[in-house]
Amino acid sequence: MGISLQKGQKISLDKEAGSTLTRIVMGLGWDAGQSNKGGFLGGLFGGGGETSIDLDASCLLFDEAGNLVDAVWFRQLTSRDGSIHHTGDNRTGEGAGDDEQIQVNLQAIPGNVKSLVFTVNNYTSQDFSQVANAYCRILNGANNSEIARYDLSCQGNHTAMIMAKVYRHNNEWKMHAIGEVGQGRTFDQLLPQIQPHL
Repeated sequence: MGISLQKGQKISLDKEAGSTLTRIVMGLGWDAGQSNKGGFLGGLFGGGGETSIDLDASCLLFDEAGNLVDAVWFRQLTSRDGSIHHTGDNRTGEGAGDDEQIQVNLQAIPGNVKSLVFTVNNYTSQDFSQVANAYCRILNGANNSEIARYDLSCQGNHTAMIMAKVYRHNNEWKMHAIGEVGQGRTFDQLLPQIQPHL
């Protein structure tokens, strides 16, 4: 079990993994929503069924100057250089374990890429307080052991989160847990908010 990340915390991925990391996986999981949370009122207004919740994991690649070089998300499942791959869009959150994964080969990331920023957006626009058991985590891709986890089950009216930045520093990959909430169905709506973290 990895460390539970707090907003703003910085960790060395190599140190947490116990060895030099060559591959990491960002996992995103959540449970299908229940629309009967309104109790009596929910029953009155036809609650009781499942609500469709579609969270989306994205990985954004930035260069030294903070320019967006590439993006891996549900509309582009593999980075142009082939170093990052998204396993596919899950639109319901059904099933156990990670509902979406982004697999990163750190050794194959082009030299001009300084940082990777992982985001989560709710494409169906419910705020995160309505999403059950939502989390994102970083795994060591070599053995699938969890390095770090961020629980998204925050109460609030936000529909997106800038999860973390993984960046090169002195020939080592480090991770900064950003944990900043925002609004937006897709990652591009978060770009102005991401810029100060680059």
